[in-house]
Amino acid sequence: MKRVVIIGGGASGMMAAIQAARAGAAVTLLEHNEKPGKKILATGNGRCNLTNLVQEPSRYRSSQPDFPWKIITQYPLEDTLAFFSELGIYIKDRGGWVYPYSDQAAGVAQVLEMEARHQKVKIKTTEEVTDILREDDRYLVKTATWKYPCDSVIVACGSPASNVEGSSATGYALAEKLGHAIVKPLPSLCGIRGKDNYYPKWAGSRMDGRIILEVNGKIIGQEQGEILFTEYGISGISVFQLSRYAVRGAAEGKTAVYHLDLMPKLTKEELVQYLADRQRQNGTYKNPQELLIGLLPKKIIDVLVKKTYEPEKIAEKLKDWQISVKGAYALRQAQICSGGVDPEELTDHLESRLYPGGYFAGEVIDVDDIIYSGHGRAEQLPEKLRPGKGKYYDSYFTVKIAGGSYSGCTGEENLSAVKDKKRRAFFLEDCTPIPGCTEKAGFEICLCG
Repeated sequence: MKRVVIIGGGASGMMAAIQAARAGAAVTLLEHNEKPGKKILATGNGRCNLTNLVQEPSRYRSSQPDFPWKIITQYPLEDTLAFFSELGIYIKDRGGWVYPYSDQAAGVAQVLEMEARHQKVKIKTTEEVTDILREDDRYLVKTATWKYPCDSVIVACGSPASNVEGSSATGYALAEKLGHAIVKPLPSLCGIRGKDNYYPKWAGSRMDGRIILEVNGKIIGQEQGEILFTEYGISGISVFQLSRYAVRGAAEGKTAVYHLDLMPKLTKEELVQYLADRQRQNGTYKNPQELLIGLLPKKIIDVLVKKTYEPEKIAEKLKDWQISVKGAYALRQAQICSGGVDPEELTDHLESRLYPGGYFAGEVIDVDDIIYSGHGRAEQLPEKLRPGKGKYYDSYFTVKIAGGSYSGCTGEENLSAVKDKKRRAFFLEDCTPIPGCTEKAGFEICLCG
């Protein structure tokens, strides 16, 4: 019987243990915490987002861009849902996010552990792995107290990201001992530290807006959503989505800049006119800062306007407020980590190309993703591909994906005749693809108002 040792008892480690045991292997799982599945308990704000109904290549990032999708498609969504159903998890869909019906992450960790034990997996807790040795085509996994000989070893230690107790960089160290290259681990899905010194003045404010990330003069991507203003810079989901590239760019000595458009529904010219109108209507009894009350948060006003009210300069700032990236918050404050074992050194089955029988799984590999929102945004499209203003819709709408990528929308000609004015929703029966589009139909467009 083949002996398999798995290092790490998180989601990927327990899943690997269950599948290996079902395949007939004698499995030992080593976990350095007092109980497996500890990081699972923190996922989804304690509810555990099991998977997402929308999965496509563009949502996954890596130094080897094609690698994640090759792995994911080997175990498709349908298999994932069936697996958890088999374990007793009754699921529910919340806007594309899949959760256990109980909304308790603990239940997910418990059923994984129960199934592992049912499959005769030996779970050894408080075991800190110190070394992996290769001996005569076999492996010897060493801890502080024991040695575990095996035919195959699976490193699933996770990363040091998040403040969950037990998060560590052990997997990287073990991989390096086996001769693997490590793409530098850096925070991802995280807030950004900027280079200016006025950030404490706006801390605690939030606004909706459009964000464009520029690295060394090249536009990397753009997002739309809520922006949180912190004492160190900016945060919020829209900032998170682009943080891998911002943080890695800054770490590599590149110039990374977030461009904030805090008034995305107005052109600069329209905004200048609007600000001038406010001044003309109310300028006789309001000072420069008071003229912006009701338009912007007070702390943003305090940073933006001092003694004079100049519509042109205010509009210029609101349409392109530049945040030069210094770096990220601490790794412990990041939701996930970018970097890890270089996927180029792994097969499509996550086996080491250097040492057969050695495998890596989970966050220890250089793969990360974006936060799934259930909605793509028209504002993310290049200007020439954004729908223009029309009778029933304008350029400020969200796209609810129903089996495809939002990035194929080119305009009104693709809208079906089905128009529900009450819901203000449309369906795309056809989709003219652009690079990255999955070329699938079935898009629902819901206007934001």
